Amino acid sequence: MKPTLYILGLLAFNSCNQAPKETESLEAKIDRIHSEAITIDTHNDINTANFTDSINYTQRLDTQVNLPKMNEGGLDVSWLIVYTGQGELTEAGYEKAKTNALDKFSAIHKLTKEIAPEKIGLATTAAEVRSLINSGKKVAMIGVENAYPIGMDIGNFETYYNLGARYISLSHNGHSQFSDSNTGEKDAVWLHNGLSDFGKEAVAEMNRLGIMIDISHPSKEAMMQMISLSKAPIIASHSSARALCDHSRNLDDEQLLLLKENGGVVQTVAFSSYLNTEKHEASNEYAKEVYQNIAKEMGVLWYERNQFSSLSDSERATFMEVYPKIVSLGKETLANDPNAPEAVSVLDFVNHIDYLVNLIGIDHVGISSDFDGGGGIAGWSDASETKNVTAALVKRGYSQEQINKLWGENLLRVLDEVQAVSLKLKS
Repeated sequence: MKPTLYILGLLAFNSCNQAPKETESLEAKIDRIHSEAITIDTHNDINTANFTDSINYTQRLDTQVNLPKMNEGGLDVSWLIVYTGQGELTEAGYEKAKTNALDKFSAIHKLTKEIAPEKIGLATTAAEVRSLINSGKKVAMIGVENAYPIGMDIGNFETYYNLGARYISLSHNGHSQFSDSNTGEKDAVWLHNGLSDFGKEAVAEMNRLGIMIDISHPSKEAMMQMISLSKAPIIASHSSARALCDHSRNLDDEQLLLLKENGGVVQTVAFSSYLNTEKHEASNEYAKEVYQNIAKEMGVLWYERNQFSSLSDSERATFMEVYPKIVSLGKETLANDPNAPEAVSVLDFVNHIDYLVNLIGIDHVGISSDFDGGGGIAGWSDASETKNVTAALVKRGYSQEQINKLWGENLLRVLDEVQAVSLKLKS
């Protein structure tokens, strides 16, 4: 007998006499896939009151995101958001907004450098993300929601880059000095008909620096202009499919196909009203009364998200201190109420992922929550329930490779490409 045939025969004999491998259970498969994926949530708002020596993310706060909840749910990377509401386009407005933004940058740096450097690190590249995870740490990254605090100084983009910002949105709810907002759809009143000349400069500057351009809040026309001007892929940090839920914060098929052509990624968002309008409105009306009653018992007024802009700074700060507690108690109450309408859930969320993947491909879709900024759905109400998203994806038939892409690899690929464009432009 030839040596090769002998070895093959021996292997066959041994394999026949080995005990059959146990079939992996569904739960074990979900656990394995979830633990091996780099899980990235690209949009989590913060309140600087939770970044102090006495109250901070090392504790299991009422916030939807903190280190204990990230550990419980297996969430590796949280993009912490430097958010500033839209104010007047004046020097005084810009200066006030700048103070707010710098306070939030400082809070994030304090968490990663002073409060818990042994538990969480700040990453600015995909390589740093992988390195921190391999060292056993959680990862913070920084996104800027609304470039309004940058004012009229283009050099402030580099200041924000140096502070760790790796994506920036040029507007939020209201037109900024850079870009029209999606909110213009409500009254068809536009300030720039897309981007201002300064906004076009900002696109070039973000390309030069290696900052991802976030198109989740700007108007459709502004987004299309960004696509045509940008030399690098862009992202929608927290948006879903408009074909399934007709909200101006979602992207329609034309926008999604342009995003695919650009090489970018849309981070599907677990925000109830952007996923299923009918279910959201029914459950929201019912929940509003629950929240109002809890707020009344706590001696405070309850405000809906669309009322926040009408509050003074002190009123908003006071409300935001109790807001997470009210929401937490409210969700607990609703979960035990047999009369509560069916809430928007992880299944609705994955419906949007399915639609996006079918339209633009697995390489252009990701995941976000908008936790602590209004996001959260039944089954993924905070970071501790993150594995439920993986479970739903496994049950829909997504492979491990596909889930890896959805959870983080697509976003990291875009970040690498944006930074490669920056190196090329600088050279």
